[in-house]
Amino acid sequence: MTNREIKDLMRFFDGSDISKVKIKNAEFSIELQKGFEGGTVVASPAPVVVSAPAVVASLEAPVSETKELGDSIKSPMVGTFYSAPAPGANTFVKVGTVVKKGQTVGIIEAMKIMNEIEAEFDCRIIEILLEDGQPVEFDMPLFAVEKV
Repeated sequence: MTNREIKDLMRFFDGSDISKVKIKNAEFSIELQKGFEGGTVVASPAPVVVSAPAVVASLEAPVSETKELGDSIKSPMVGTFYSAPAPGANTFVKVGTVVKKGQTVGIIEAMKIMNEIEAEFDCRIIEILLEDGQPVEFDMPLFAVEKV
């Protein structure tokens, strides 16, 4: 598999309901798994083939505090969270900001693509649950909110 094929596979896997996949042939094997804290993605050649390159990517996520949240805006993907459209720019939202459905509240960078995260309903931001530049997991709460 080429690096591009691996990236395409990871992007497909990330957006799917599949929690584990393992692909193996005579020259190559890769195993992807999600749905647990601190996962690792490893791709490596089979032991008999010396010429196949090894690709290793680690997706270590910090252990977050478990908190009872009411309503929240959650991450639709794995990536890196950014609170502003560019370094040094004003943040999309602050605590107390009232946002409308479809309004951008942050950006998640995944595979060098900037994905705008939009509010799924009208709400007020109660708490920003992570720092700018922090890695996020799928379905991880980004903002504690109250519906308005």
